[in-house]
Amino acid sequence: MTLKRVLAAAAAAVLLLGGAYAGFLGHRSRHPVSLAPDGPYRVGRATHELADRSRTDELAPLGGNPRVLALTLWYPAATGGGTPSPYAPGEWAALHRFGWAQTNFTNIRTGTYDDAPLATGTFPIVVLMPALGLSAPQYAALGARLASHGYLVAGVTPTYSAGLTVIGGQPIRASAAGRPTDLAGPRGDRLATVQAADARFAAGRVAVLLGAHADASRVIYVGHGFGGAAALEACRTDDHCRGAADLDGTPYGQVATSGLDKPALLLGSAAGSRRLIAAGARAYPLPGAGPLDMSDYAAYWLAAPVRRALRLGDPGTGRIAEDYLAAFLDAVTNGTEWRAPDIVGR
Repeated sequence: MTLKRVLAAAAAAVLLLGGAYAGFLGHRSRHPVSLAPDGPYRVGRATHELADRSRTDELAPLGGNPRVLALTLWYPAATGGGTPSPYAPGEWAALHRFGWAQTNFTNIRTGTYDDAPLATGTFPIVVLMPALGLSAPQYAALGARLASHGYLVAGVTPTYSAGLTVIGGQPIRASAAGRPTDLAGPRGDRLATVQAADARFAAGRVAVLLGAHADASRVIYVGHGFGGAAALEACRTDDHCRGAADLDGTPYGQVATSGLDKPALLLGSAAGSRRLIAAGARAYPLPGAGPLDMSDYAAYWLAAPVRRALRLGDPGTGRIAEDYLAAFLDAVTNGTEWRAPDIVGR
């Protein structure tokens, strides 16, 4: 066989294999994935846009405007009513980044309901802050699971820090000030302060929006990655805070040096948190965890090259973190004795 024929045959084989792999990706991306929560409450979802007119948005490329935030609210819902929640409606669909190498968002079943009526009762407020670059809708599995166990979960998308925020139906991308390449020193501390103010503002607005359904005296701040720094700092400065949880993050701001005089849960790396541990924070490493395991990236399908690029950890570590978090929330909101969950055999 001539060299020309060999090359032609090799090229044909490559095209055939490439076509077969593309077909597999297209087929696999259409498989349904369920994020349905497992608690006793049905879960409703609502979205709000909040304008904090007490602050000028210092992260915006153009100054002088108030800070405006997108809020995703998961809440205990009454039986009946509402429509199934799409995973990422409207402009939020741009959160889908990897084409056929990722579950199609239309095939993600959230298990939550938009415009569902609130369940009877008064519930603690959990403010959920995402990792730097991520948006609150990318925590649907965690937010809905906590809500199904009786919490009002306010997911805050920090405008200009998230890779995508949708305000007034328009996409807003991160700014240089909101997502700096280097968080060392004053830049990280200042950004933590801004996001902590976002978290406190969201807690206050949820208390107003939901009235008697919201227990404003029981607020817990939870954050992933850099959002963990914001959660700890928000708790330090909120008299209504019962505790804070940092999911695989490093503390910034004053709390990193002064510690926290309220219950704190640290999951993942304990780097930079010696003062918090000394002050009584409960710290648990998560062997095999990756930096995005607390987000929905760990819940839906991703092709193997994408999973490696995103540094996702061992399957199940995100769920283990949720179990620790649920136990912590129960202890700090109800005054029960802390008991770490049993994870043997997982």
